[in-house]
Amino acid sequence: MSPCRGFKQNVISLSKGWQYAISMKHDGIVLTRTQWRQYEVLTKANDGILTVAEAAQILELSERQIQRLKKKVREGGAAALIHGNTGNKSRAKVSHEQKADILNIKRNETYKSANITHFAELLDEHHDIHLSRSTVRRILLSGNEKSPLTRRRFKLHKRRKRRPQQGLLLQTDATHYQWFKGDSKYYALHGAIDDATSQLTALYMTRNECLNGYFQMLGISIRNFGIPCSIYADRHTIFQSPNKSKAEIDGSVPVNDTQLGRALGELGIGLIAARSPQAKGRIERLWQTLQSRLPVEFAIRSIADLDAANIFLEKYIYTFNSTFAVEPEKSDNMFRNLPYNLMLEHILCPKTARIVDNGGVFSFKNRTYKLIGKNSSTVPPRATIQVLETLSGGIMAQYREHIFEVEVLGK
Repeated sequence: MSPCRGFKQNVISLSKGWQYAISMKHDGIVLTRTQWRQYEVLTKANDGILTVAEAAQILELSERQIQRLKKKVREGGAAALIHGNTGNKSRAKVSHEQKADILNIKRNETYKSANITHFAELLDEHHDIHLSRSTVRRILLSGNEKSPLTRRRFKLHKRRKRRPQQGLLLQTDATHYQWFKGDSKYYALHGAIDDATSQLTALYMTRNECLNGYFQMLGISIRNFGIPCSIYADRHTIFQSPNKSKAEIDGSVPVNDTQLGRALGELGIGLIAARSPQAKGRIERLWQTLQSRLPVEFAIRSIADLDAANIFLEKYIYTFNSTFAVEPEKSDNMFRNLPYNLMLEHILCPKTARIVDNGGVFSFKNRTYKLIGKNSSTVPPRATIQVLETLSGGIMAQYREHIFEVEVLGK
């Protein structure tokens, strides 16, 4: 056996089971076991005992890399294999003081319920600490600070494929939660999320899940994004009559539109009723995310009432979308612009039928009103009008396509 062949087999055996210490000295220079192995092979290559191809095979490097390393060893010896940054402190290393600051911030009552991802974002936004989620996670775990979110086993459901274009379908719902720290009351957050992009189109909070909450939320959504083609909601009686399911079996059962159903019809928005929470899984998962994040966001800004919360939520949806929204399959925008001849406040409001007398007078909720304004005299006696209770609290009247102001005559 040639000396070269024997050395090659010896080095290969060392690569399979290296038994030396982790670091060794050569002429006073400390080398790692990998660097020592490279030095031995490259020295043999420089002495002509090994060819470049054989050295490349042993060290599992390219022949071009071997040529470069041979030159470095010839000119600089073993020290040439040591990286220039060896022994230098990493710039990315987090100091003990900063770790302590991060743990103290997390233990503050305001941040205690924030999950790790959200907490890393808050450090960046409010404390000028720019670290990755994984780094923040390691620091928190080192201080025995675990994420407040517990992982539960869910029954797996096949996810419905997203709609290809934004505006084709909005998933809408409301959720009750203790949104304000120090307040044990539960409030209802109404929201809508685009099925194609997972972007929030509106959020609105009220004391309970109610018609006003959905009207306000839809108004925000339409003003900011446009009219969607359809919405996907549960079978709450706010959306459809409880007789709807009976009518599907027995066609003789009369079904009237709810106030919200009537408004959707006037806007040309289709209503799809879900048969289970899993059917509208995107908005159900949205609630889990918001229940984790919003109480912390409110606490940081000292928000503790509905008015302040709703002002914040109008801007927060864009912050949320910048983090969680995705690109749709197709770029076409299917949101429609509101026609110029339609006023949202005249559609997104409760409407009640009343009959006017010969003088354009009608009664509503123990008060008497009279139609006023231009063309009010054209409303015929005994005509049926619609009384509009606008979301701003005012009363108006509608006859066909005409909207009239009213004045109070008395109780």
